[in-house]
Amino acid sequence: MDLTEKTVSSEKIFDGKILHIRRDVALLPDGQEAVREVVDHPGGVCVLALDGENQALLVRQFRYPYMQELRELPAGKLEYGEDPREAAVRELREETGAVAGKFQSLGELYPSPGYCGEIIRMYLAQDLRFGETDLDEDEFLTLERIPFSQLVQEVMDGKIKDAKTIAAALKAKTLLHL
Repeated sequence: MDLTEKTVSSEKIFDGKILHIRRDVALLPDGQEAVREVVDHPGGVCVLALDGENQALLVRQFRYPYMQELRELPAGKLEYGEDPREAAVRELREETGAVAGKFQSLGELYPSPGYCGEIIRMYLAQDLRFGETDLDEDEFLTLERIPFSQLVQEVMDGKIKDAKTIAAALKAKTLLHL
């Protein structure tokens, strides 16, 4: 059975700095129509950076939608059309001061496919050299280093709740056999 839905009409609802929201009418496989509310987002990147002692670099920052501090991987949003790998290299340097000698893809994550078109590209960075950070003017965070095994345990214990951090940590554990 073909599960494809086709757009019948589309209406912009909100056009923000980061998010753009539209209400579409979609033609369903059975010929019926349904309303689809969609958040368009340029996408993002995250980087699981491991130093020479297999310590993972995490950032702690206040996340307004949850009204709490979260510990997560260094990350950032893409500009429309920006190369994800270049953005990941930039975000790692800006948030941690680290530059990686080895940088590889861990794949893509669709964080909320029911209503949002955001794609997060995940990367693993190793062979790190450190310099200065360069945070955005509205960005406040604390850098932490924890053993990679502790990161994985905190993911499994539910202490780490951020989806991109969970996915990247578990993919890296499998990839690196740690």
